[in-house]
Amino acid sequence: MKLLKSPFKWYKGIIIEPQIRDFFLGRIWIRTSTPFPQEKIETYLRFFKITPGISEKRGFFNRIIFRCNRCHNENQQEFVHYNCARCNQTCVYCRHCINMGRVTSCTDLITWNGPKPKFSRKHVLDWDGTFTEAQSKATKELTKIITRKNNHLVHAVCGAGKTEILFPAVLAALKKGLRVCIATPRTDVVLELFPRFQKVFANTIIHALYGNAPVQSGLAQLVIATTHQLYRFENAFDVVIVDEADAFPYTFDLALQRAVIKVKKQNSPIALVTATPSHQIHAQVKHEKWGYSFIPKRYHGHPLPVPEFQSLWSYEKQIQSGKIPRKLLNWTETRLNNNEPFLIFFPTIKLMEIAAPLFQQINENILSVHAEDADRKEKVLKLRNEEIPGLLTTTILERGITIKNVQVAVVGAESKIFTSSALIQISGRVGRNVDFPNGEIIFYHHGITTEMDEARNEIIRLNTEGFGDKKI
Repeated sequence: MKLLKSPFKWYKGIIIEPQIRDFFLGRIWIRTSTPFPQEKIETYLRFFKITPGISEKRGFFNRIIFRCNRCHNENQQEFVHYNCARCNQTCVYCRHCINMGRVTSCTDLITWNGPKPKFSRKHVLDWDGTFTEAQSKATKELTKIITRKNNHLVHAVCGAGKTEILFPAVLAALKKGLRVCIATPRTDVVLELFPRFQKVFANTIIHALYGNAPVQSGLAQLVIATTHQLYRFENAFDVVIVDEADAFPYTFDLALQRAVIKVKKQNSPIALVTATPSHQIHAQVKHEKWGYSFIPKRYHGHPLPVPEFQSLWSYEKQIQSGKIPRKLLNWTETRLNNNEPFLIFFPTIKLMEIAAPLFQQINENILSVHAEDADRKEKVLKLRNEEIPGLLTTTILERGITIKNVQVAVVGAESKIFTSSALIQISGRVGRNVDFPNGEIIFYHHGITTEMDEARNEIIRLNTEGFGDKKI
């Protein structure tokens, strides 16, 4: 009789359950709130390094300086004193990462310090696409960072095929038995990337981590996560790629930027990928002598759609009085008559929610979506599957979403929320598909701003650089 192979591993006379090891490998977690029974965790304590949740040191004038050892937050305004029922003393907790469970002075954080498994080197990339010359050059440059361990920036226009550019570098890392993380500030980008990587890396264990993500089993060699989820990792990855590296809140949150540093192993490389690198990113690349790849042209060889400016005077007042402005109404009806999917961006959730029932009078299937919408994933999927004609949205869908033949309008393009980079990214939703390389992008406004001009001028500049003297 053939004996079944035990799922348990013996280490120095102790049975190691793979699911325990696999879950905690590279993670930093609150000791008392794991997905496993507490008594089981206590039996494994010899395999964990235990760290206090909040550490403190003396600063100038003998002032106590707090630091959260999970998210590495050092902003003293985000530490709160309270009377703790657990230790019956005055405790301090970190507000910065409280959505992931409260970390306090008397909290123990645990990291796996036991035997580590070897990652598979048997990976296959099932993708039969071809690269343009610029894409091919960028993929080779990006792949080199794995052996040379130098940081790299990939600057590629919206629709240049940034996801596909990552495939060869990710494959090269996986085949070396390395662990890879692709992080992004936006949940919607994770939801876009995850199925695409699952499709082409069919025999690789991949996890998608974001707020309220379902529990996933196995030891993930490729992790696709929001940058906030990186707070729960430490010294975990051999390669870290930050997609949409200029997106809010990553560029404005030092703790998120520190999280990217803390999750990578020592001397492991970081790659930033974006269509709209900030001045800060460019300065860092130059100062620290990073590698740099630039792709000024879309993969299908057509130019970026240039936004059209149209005045929409008193649009807010009209919407609040129960009326869709005539130009916007005509634009929407044209999309419906032409059976073209559409996105209409609004500057605030409040204005969008007032507008939503007005649009539903035209077509009851028009939906709205925003960051706190529990059904945002399903609504975007409905638009992609042509189950609804269009979505009203905030800036959460400015990037990381590809809808075939989508047409786009921005209401209130003069609003401060619509920075030049946001407007470039929004414009980049249009014309991404090779069968529908053109489309409309309209900036409705009641006054042209510098940001609007900068966005359009940058798109024109990129088209000029990508096509040279050719007429576009």
